[in-house]
Amino acid sequence: MPRSRAGGSSFCGVMAVIAVLSPSVGWAQFSNPAATPSSSAFSIPQDHVIQPEALNKVLQASGAKPLVLQVGSHVMFSQAHIPGAQYAGPGSQAAGLQLLASKVAGLRKSAPLVIYCGCCPWDRCPNVGPAFHRLVKLGFTNVKVVYIPNNFGDDWVNRGYSVETGG
Repeated sequence: MPRSRAGGSSFCGVMAVIAVLSPSVGWAQFSNPAATPSSSAFSIPQDHVIQPEALNKVLQASGAKPLVLQVGSHVMFSQAHIPGAQYAGPGSQAAGLQLLASKVAGLRKSAPLVIYCGCCPWDRCPNVGPAFHRLVKLGFTNVKVVYIPNNFGDDWVNRGYSVETGG
C-alpha cells in the first residue's frame, strides 16, 4: 500500500480507522449519490474538469490563484487538504451547500473557483456534482472540479503534491 509523506502512514488506512472510530461522521456524505442527474460527478461537463497535476501546476506558479474549496467531509479536510483550500461543507447536504454559497458570496461571478472532494472514487462521489451545480446556479462561470478518480490520498497525497493539515 502506498505511503503518504506525513508520518509514513497510509492516508486511506487512516481514513478507515477514523471512519470506524468516529460514529459522528455524517455517513450521508459517503453514500452513493441520490438518483438525480445533478448529484453525479458524471454530470459535470468535461470542460469544467481539471486534473490534479494541472491544478498543482497552477498552484505552484506565480500569479493569481483560484479559490480552492473542499466540498467533502470536515474530517478529511482536517487530515489533509490542498494548501490554501477552504472547507465548504459536504456538497451532498443542504447545510454544506449553504456553507458553499456563503464562501462565494460577494465574489464576482467570473472569479476562478476550484472544488474537490476525494472522499471516494469519482463514480461514487456524492459531493462534487451537487456543489458544482449549485455554483453554476448561483451564476459562477469559471468553476473547475478536480478529477479525483480514486480518492484524495491516492490521487493527491501519494503523488507527492503539497498538503496542509488542520482546520
